[in-house]
Amino acid sequence: MPHGLDAGDRKLLIVTGALVVALAVVSILISPPEITGARGFPSSYSPGWEGAKGAFTLLKDLGYEVERWEKPPTDIALEIGAESETVLILAEPTEAPTEQERFALRKFLQSGGRIVATGPDAAKFLPEATPFTMPLRLEEPLKFSPMLPSPLIAGAPKISMLAPESWQPNSPGQLVVYGNEETAAVIVYAIGKGQVIWWAAPTPLTNGAIRDAGNLEFFLNSVGRTSRPRVLWDEYFHGAHGSLWDYFGRTEVPWAVVQFGLVFTAILVTYSRRFGPTRLPDVPSRLSPLEFVETLGDLYHSAHAGAAAVRSTYQRLHFMLTRRLGLPGNVGAAELAVSASRHLGWKEGPLFDTFGRSEHAMRSFQIKDEEALEIVQEISDYISRLQVSNAPERRGHTQ
Repeated sequence: MPHGLDAGDRKLLIVTGALVVALAVVSILISPPEITGARGFPSSYSPGWEGAKGAFTLLKDLGYEVERWEKPPTDIALEIGAESETVLILAEPTEAPTEQERFALRKFLQSGGRIVATGPDAAKFLPEATPFTMPLRLEEPLKFSPMLPSPLIAGAPKISMLAPESWQPNSPGQLVVYGNEETAAVIVYAIGKGQVIWWAAPTPLTNGAIRDAGNLEFFLNSVGRTSRPRVLWDEYFHGAHGSLWDYFGRTEVPWAVVQFGLVFTAILVTYSRRFGPTRLPDVPSRLSPLEFVETLGDLYHSAHAGAAAVRSTYQRLHFMLTRRLGLPGNVGAAELAVSASRHLGWKEGPLFDTFGRSEHAMRSFQIKDEEALEIVQEISDYISRLQVSNAPERRGHTQ
């Protein structure tokens, strides 16, 4: 087997390589720009520096009944019921809620639930929320001290958190638990029987900052250190709508799968072309029984040699009849028709007419192809009848 790639294989690999490069360029162009120091993505699935898998795993290890919640808030009341000891963690939600979902969250709070929310986008989810903004380029986390006594500050005299831009709640019911003279960092307020604990940033629960002094104690105080409530860690508003594939759909994973599939397909097709079973092409047989007949007919048709076709078939019928009837080869058409009618039972008139038209056609040089074909078909019919009548005699001689 020759080494190297043939022209077809090279062309296939070049086209596939161009497609892979094009997909890579497109994925780079549509990827969001990276901002140094920007807020992370605290998903419970993420083991990265700004992820929150460590905090989620810690709650499990401490005996909390914790689960990832990948359903809309409207399903909380249906599956959880009106339990007062339920905490919903909205860690930096990335998708906006519908009005029905906002109403479900309010109802969850009014029935006694607790929401631990982080980031400025949480204002879209929380009732009576005071919006604020975070700087586009964020510096290192700041240390924040308690602003008033609260169960949240037990064991956490200081916490580290990214600072918002002058967050000052307007409602008197919203208490600033951590902050400084310029901005609030953590606020707490009540909605019905429930409670909202709103952090300016998710820093204390991220994998990279949960080990900082005070952050772990503050996180556990927010969830509930003594009562050990049921914890629902929201992933629905991170894009995980019931399946892990939906979550990865927000990343570059689908592009990587497409590129891998193209490369794999190119390798598979190339291998199959070079190492697959070898089959000879189908070539029509040159020994077809009708090939000679079709070729001869085409020649007669192209040369307009209708007279020659009539002469050939007429001579064959004349020879077969004289031999069958025991007549001399130079017998005339009239005598041959009479003898065939007497011994074979053929009608004398139509046979004589066919003989006459045949003899006229053989002498004519301007006979039409259609007329010659009609005469040849009549003569061929008589030949077939003669062959059929000869068959019993041949069988009798054989016996």
